[in-house]
Amino acid sequence: MPKLLDRLRRPQLPRPHLPRLLPYSLQGRLILLMAIGVLLTQLAGNVIWAAQRRAEARDEARTAAQHLAHSASSAVRFFLSLPPNYRPLIIQQFREMGGTRFLVNINRAPIPMRALAGQELTDAVLAQLRATLKEDLPNTPDLRIAFAWPEQLAVDDDGTMLADLPETWTQHIMLARPAPVLLIQVELDPGHWLYLATLMPNPYFLESGNPLTHDRLLLQALSLAAVLLVTVLVVRWITRPLAALSEAATAFGKGENPPALPETGSREFVTTARAFQDMRERIQRYMEDRERLFVSISHDLRTPIMRLKLRTELLDDDELRNEFHDDLDELDMMVKGALQTVKDSDIHENATEVRLDALLGRMVRDAQLAGHEVTFAPSGLTVTAKPLALKRAIGNLLNNGLHYGERVELAVWERDHNIEIVVRDHGPGVPEEALASLAQPYVRLEHGRNQNGGGMGLGLSIARGIVQAHGGELVLGNAPDGGFQATIVLPGGVFSPG
Repeated sequence: MPKLLDRLRRPQLPRPHLPRLLPYSLQGRLILLMAIGVLLTQLAGNVIWAAQRRAEARDEARTAAQHLAHSASSAVRFFLSLPPNYRPLIIQQFREMGGTRFLVNINRAPIPMRALAGQELTDAVLAQLRATLKEDLPNTPDLRIAFAWPEQLAVDDDGTMLADLPETWTQHIMLARPAPVLLIQVELDPGHWLYLATLMPNPYFLESGNPLTHDRLLLQALSLAAVLLVTVLVVRWITRPLAALSEAATAFGKGENPPALPETGSREFVTTARAFQDMRERIQRYMEDRERLFVSISHDLRTPIMRLKLRTELLDDDELRNEFHDDLDELDMMVKGALQTVKDSDIHENATEVRLDALLGRMVRDAQLAGHEVTFAPSGLTVTAKPLALKRAIGNLLNNGLHYGERVELAVWERDHNIEIVVRDHGPGVPEEALASLAQPYVRLEHGRNQNGGGMGLGLSIARGIVQAHGGELVLGNAPDGGFQATIVLPGGVFSPG
């Protein structure tokens, strides 16, 4: 039996190979698309804004570096104009006056330093400084420029650190929050190196090179969360009337009587609700008129049929009388079949939880007692349905299988939140070109007429109507290894163990 179930599963409703990327509901899709749109908009806006901000920061840093280089050039020219023995005296006077823009010293050799790692802004500033100083000081034999952190910066040949100097000398350089120090060392003459240390006009210029700070990212995240929250509320407000319309349409399709839709909301929904209400009323009137029409026709036809049957009894010719009887019986069967197609698909009963093992088990036992070969494996599944209507639909499929096949196999399983009831016979099957019209009323194939001469071709049509009234689908096809297979697919399967 497990091998049989595996064979029966293969031709039914193949699963997609790729996972679904979009939610099933309209609300979920709108929220997802709105979220993607907001994310892409913020991403594009941040990329453009960050690129512009970096370009502005680079231009500002280059301009500041140019002005700073001119000041440094003036200082270098000033010390070049002094005799070597006067330079320390001038530097001491600068320090006693409280310092200048530059922290100045004279050393015997360039002071080694731990320069900052290469960054876009520091590289741009150093390049601009070097170019401007070379232009202002074309005869300078040697020039060294770099950025360093103040706590790692020595100031003289003895290794004195910047932090060890008096506060009055370094008040323009040592800030409460450390900033990178620009160090310019120029060889004035052999054995005399001018040491200039200063800050950029914007000491924290490196921060402007990274506009996407943690604070800004947090602000962007909060604004995104606010936009998404508003989006969810708006989308739910927009789609709620559509959900109500969908529930009303589903209930009406199952033969229930849903409450009238509220005529509130947008103009489009109000128009749709009114159109749905008018359509429902017209369909209801049509169904009632149809039922009355067929009941009336059936009543009107049965009376003359009975009179004709009585009159045939007065015929002396037995053969002619039998022919009349056969024609009238056939006519009476056609009338009953037509009335059955109208009324059997609309059985007035309440939906309830149906235990499929008990329902199918009784049908299988009845068929086996009648001498038919039917197999069925319990599944432990239940489904919400109208019991008598569902039994009639399955019974029609089972009777067809018993008429046209050697034996019948029943199988039940749950797939994709649906319950599937499969009735498969081991007969000759059905031509592929006839499958599309097989469930139409009064359609009978040649094999069916030969096997069951008393049938009217209404069993599959009635079964399909009942299944569709439950919101399901009747799938007809041929089994891979022979025989005909009918599958009832019902929504909302519930697994009940045991």
